[in-house]
Formats: sequence, C-alpha cells, structure tokens
Amino acid sequence: MLAAIGAKTVDDLYGDVPKSALNAKIDLPAHKGELEVERMMGAMAAKNRAAGAGPFFVGCGAYKHHVPATVDHIIQRSEFLTSYTPYQPEIAQGTLQYLFEFQTQIAALTGMEVANASMYDGSTACAEAALMARRVTKRGRVVLSGALHPHYAATTRTNVELLGDKVVQLPIDTGATEDLAAAIDGETSCVIVQTPDVFGNVRDLSALAKECQAKGALLVAVVTEIMSLGAVKSPGEMGADIVVGEGQSIGNGLNFGGPYVGFFATREKLIRQTPGRYCGMTVDADGKRGFVLTLSTREQHIRRDKATSNICTNSGLCALAFTVHMTLLGEAGLRRVAMLNHEAACKTADALSSVKGVSVLTKSYFNEFTVRLPKNATGIVEKLAAEGVLAGVPGERLWPHDKDAHDLLIVAATECVTDADIEALRSNLERAL
Repeated sequence: MLAAIGAKTVDDLYGDVPKSALNAKIDLPAHKGELEVERMMGAMAAKNRAAGAGPFFVGCGAYKHHVPATVDHIIQRSEFLTSYTPYQPEIAQGTLQYLFEFQTQIAALTGMEVANASMYDGSTACAEAALMARRVTKRGRVVLSGALHPHYAATTRTNVELLGDKVVQLPIDTGATEDLAAAIDGETSCVIVQTPDVFGNVRDLSALAKECQAKGALLVAVVTEIMSLGAVKSPGEMGADIVVGEGQSIGNGLNFGGPYVGFFATREKLIRQTPGRYCGMTVDADGKRGFVLTLSTREQHIRRDKATSNICTNSGLCALAFTVHMTLLGEAGLRRVAMLNHEAACKTADALSSVKGVSVLTKSYFNEFTVRLPKNATGIVEKLAAEGVLAGVPGERLWPHDKDAHDLLIVAATECVTDADIEALRSNLERAL
C-alpha cells in the first residue's frame, strides 16, 4: 500500500503533522494508585457544571429537554442495549422494527414521503444532503443560507469542496431577510436553509421551494430543533425536497455533546440516491410480520463505486431512545410539549426586552431567539456563568472573525425552564450590564 501511494515508510504518512504534536508529553503524572486517580479525576469532573444544576438557556443545535425515565429503562433492556448495525437482518428483528418505526415517525414529523434509518448527527446529514443533490442534479454549486448553523455549513463545505464543487454562503442574516432565490443559477445543485434558523427565526420556505423547482435545484431544509415540528408547519408541507437535521431533542440528553442522532427524509422518487439504509416491513413464508433491510446503498453492502454513502453506523441506540420518547408522547403530547417550549421562550424574551440596552432581534421564533447586547456577549455570558446562570451562546463563539456578531446572544428556553430561572437570567443580566 505504501508503494501504491508513493510513500517509503509509515512515518512519511505523518509528514504534514508538526513534530511538536507527535508523541507530545501529556501533563499528567507518570503513574498513580487507583485511589489517587479516582480522587484526581473526581476533582477534575467537579469543575464541570451540569445543565440541570441551575438556570440553563443554551441551545444552538443541542437542547435540554425532559427525558422520561421510561426511555432510559427501555433502552437498557438486553434486547436493545447491545444492538448495533443489523449486519444479519434475519436475527435482528428487534433492531429492524424500531428503525422502521423511527423512519415512520421522522417521515410524519417532517412531512416527507420516506426517511432513512438514522445517521451520525445533524451536521453530517446536512453534508450528505448536499452530496445527494449533486448526484440528482449533476450540478456542482451549493448555496448556503447566512443563517445556517456554522458547524453545519463547515461540515458541508468540507465534504463538497473536496469534490471540486463550489460553495456560496450568504452573509450572516439575523432577521431572515436574505434573498436566497437570487443566488440560484443554472449550476446550483441545492439551496440549504435552516428553520428555525440559528438565530431562531421560523421561516416560510414555500416561495423558495417554488423558485428552486423552477430553476432545477433542490431545496434542503435543516431542522436542528426537531421539537419545533410539534408546533410549526413541516418543511415537507412547504415544498422541501430533502429534510435533514438533529433528533437529539426527543429522547436524548445533552450527553456532553454526543452521541446524537441525525435524520434524513426526502421524496420517494429520490430514494435511490439517498445515503444510509431503509428498513421495510413484510411477511415471512408463514405469513407472519417481519422486518428487512429494503435498501442499503452503502459501500459495505454493494460495489463501492455504486455506493451513495460510507456511513458505517446508524446511531441505533439514540434512534431507539427517540422512538420510545416519541411513542410515549404521541401527537397530542408532542404538541403540548412544543407549546410549553414556545411559552417559555415568549416569557424569556419579554423579560430580557425589559432590560435597558437589550433588544430582541428575532420576530418569529419557536423556543430560541437572538438578542443584541450593549456589550460583548462573551464577557456577559462569563459573568452570568460565575453567578450560576448559563445565559446562552454568544455570537463570538460561532463567528469569531465577524465583529458584528460579537454583541449577539442566542438564547434558548425549553419546557425545563421555570419562571424562577427566567427571573434569575433577567436580574443577573441587568446587573452584569
């Protein structure tokens, strides 16, 4: 293999890695006893502040929602806990059944005809959508909204630019006023837009969907807060061709950033170009219900040159947690929780707008909105954190090189937020300013 790629030794493969990073010394003692290690690690862990330890308003793609104890109980059952990729479908009926149900729930929530059996997370699902649009349209230009989460934009850019495609990203747009339709040309494969977007704006994609269709481009809708689909019109109803995003909000805790569960839904006519797997329901020779891998277009299952994806896991346990929680909620439950989220956000926005110098920028939101502060938001967030209040995500965290974003604070309020939490945020912000 070294000869095939023109390298003399294995060390040559690391030629671009700085020598200082290779075999670097780690600032840890050479060895310690077990009890000493436990004490040291415990002291380090105590520096963390758990999301449930106080008022928590952090969102931006990962949200603190209540997860019923039933979810954790069910996913720890032996039938599910060891479940992984169904390489032998005939003996993985339980795994295939819950993936089939996951697909059904995602399709219903997004308003799409088909959904696959889960993906790594929302950002990689977004990148896969851009790659799929390239295959469908045979074009090489991707248009990104200026209000697409920067991590999703970066992941997509990394994937498509390596194929030689061009990525056009519009400037930061806090008010959902950008003209995405004007950015579409004859080489555009897809337009990727988020709703609610990274600033919290709930968007109507209907007009944009028609423009994309007229110009031969696909509309990719990104949903990072899937709980919003219990309250707002689904992207499928608005004409989106592909809907991708993050399902963490339902059934999955914050988990220090992962693992999460991406989702991918589309029109049935495009199913052959989608990544990942599809589980189907059928009957066996005796007429009993059974589940099968209906479509699995990935490099481990068919010829590599025909594969539409190299995804090698399906976040199965996270998908199960999603499905259990969604089943417990039902439609009525989901709508009620979604309404609680919106009410909490409205109360929070009203409270913050009463603070001198603070202006709420987002006009139409679900459970997340953006405010402009009279000072650098990062410093204010750190001051509030010292008081035990996690106030949100400062714009500088997401756009470090754009000074116009450094006074922005993105605030999320879910059903877990109480009136006392909102008052703590308001009063501490007032003092900090």
